[in-house]
Amino acid sequence: MADSPITADQITGCLLAGGRGARMGGVDKGLQHFQGLPLALHALQRLAPQVGPLLINANRNTEQYLALGQPLNAKVCADALPDYPGPLAGFMAGLAQCQTPWLLCVPCDTPLFPLDLAAQMIAARGDARTDIIIAHGWDTERAQPHQSPELRAQPVFCLIRSSLKHSLEAFITSGGRKIDAWTIQHHCAKAMFDRPGDEQAFTNANTLAQLHDLEQLAADTPARNP
Repeated sequence: MADSPITADQITGCLLAGGRGARMGGVDKGLQHFQGLPLALHALQRLAPQVGPLLINANRNTEQYLALGQPLNAKVCADALPDYPGPLAGFMAGLAQCQTPWLLCVPCDTPLFPLDLAAQMIAARGDARTDIIIAHGWDTERAQPHQSPELRAQPVFCLIRSSLKHSLEAFITSGGRKIDAWTIQHHCAKAMFDRPGDEQAFTNANTLAQLHDLEQLAADTPARNP
């Protein structure tokens, strides 16, 4: 069963920048610089051509995020729950503000995500029953030395039907925090990013040292065009 394709203007992009940044020493991760720009702005500029409206999920430094998002008409939304409860709270904040049929969430700490992320997620939908599309890419963080990385789910990169807002709210209210424990309740599809050039697409930076390494990697790697 198939229906009309999802178009970019039917997707709200939501940049997740609301975490504690604990492994970065508590700094606001989205405001750390990558290639001369704050991570959040770098990711927004990468995401903007792929979607319609833009949101930034941030729980501190709201004025700075408003200023970053202003040229792209991005609005800022905070978690409804206190104490940084995790990515699902960012999903929920985005869904609460989403005015389009779909919401595409991306984290702010993975600045090399594919330039055709949304298009590939749309293509992976399969049929009209699908409520959630989850990106799958190479897991470079857990790869052992001299071994090839494995292809794993990258669940924070998630295209979600906006009508799931109440389902997610009920799940979080009941104490749920794990993305896969919620998504498994719905009809999901996998978007596979295993093409040449996708090897580092989902490499993220959890520490300042990793951020510097990623910046060097980006400098040494030609940009991949869709």
